[in-house]
Amino acid sequence: MWPPELPPLPALTRAEGELVDRYLEVLDLLGRINPARTHDTYAALRAAQALALAATGLRDALTVMHGRGEREIYAGTLARAMRVLDGERRAGRVMLPSEPPN
Repeated sequence: MWPPELPPLPALTRAEGELVDRYLEVLDLLGRINPARTHDTYAALRAAQALALAATGLRDALTVMHGRGEREIYAGTLARAMRVLDGERRAGRVMLPSEPPN
């Protein structure tokens, strides 16, 4: 059986697509670093080291957008793209886990 088909990505400029990709990459790395969720200092260290490079990619995507005259970020459209790309689950790894009931 095939998994359910995902909704299509909204139309994005190349720079917007890069912005979404780099933002989700940063979220993934922050989730791997999150001290409330990780148990391995080496894996967290490696993710922290990669975070600097990912942040540079995020900055570069925004620089390209600004340089092309893309002054407005269409939050609704980009949020839809991030949802299609599993952004809610990925962002959830950055949050503190729920406390177990007492």
